Amino acid sequence: MYRVENKYNCSNTDMYVLQQRVESVLQPDSNESHPEGYSVVSLYFDDLTDSCLQETVDGVNLRDKYRIRIYNNSLDVIKLEVKSKKDSRIIKRSKSITKEELEKLVKGECIADSASAEDPATLFNIAVRTRGLRPKVIVAYERKAYVFGPGNVRITFDRNVRASSRTEDFGKSNISYDFLRECDKVLEVKYDEFIPDFLVQLLELGNMQQTAYSKYQLCRLAEDF
Repeated sequence: MYRVENKYNCSNTDMYVLQQRVESVLQPDSNESHPEGYSVVSLYFDDLTDSCLQETVDGVNLRDKYRIRIYNNSLDVIKLEVKSKKDSRIIKRSKSITKEELEKLVKGECIADSASAEDPATLFNIAVRTRGLRPKVIVAYERKAYVFGPGNVRITFDRNVRASSRTEDFGKSNISYDFLRECDKVLEVKYDEFIPDFLVQLLELGNMQQTAYSKYQLCRLAEDF
């Protein structure tokens, strides 16, 4: 199922005000092990012509992103993900992989798949074989997430977005990052078919604008210059 995904650039003040509001009525994500949230580190892939990046820059309505994601700098859980976007709606195909499979994909090799279009490993393998999919940039940030059952609503506050072109260091704890000078904070609101009115009102700030924010794009461009 495609989910709505709306993003908003935030100032420090916006972040603080909104998080205080949300925290007063919503529960934190049950997967969090720390009251401050958790860190997200993603290794993004692109092909020989950087078509994922170019499609994002051009605002192409139908596009995919390929990434491997870990949490809190731990390789205990490694997620292989293909995120497809259609206008403002997204669908994410995700599965856990092993360290050995991670190493293969980083080297440009294929891993075992189910031959199903719903299997992200299948989609990765096709892109590796036909388009030369390779690692391009590491994107990291801190996230605090809140959830609300009706509408399957998920609200996340992401801070300190940063990038590293040293893709070979993915999974290490001492990566050297370049912090984004601007746009390093973003609010994301995701839901299925609807979002309750009280949450829309709760998230209302007159000076906050919805944006086509892409961490991958911003971090690639930051590392390229």
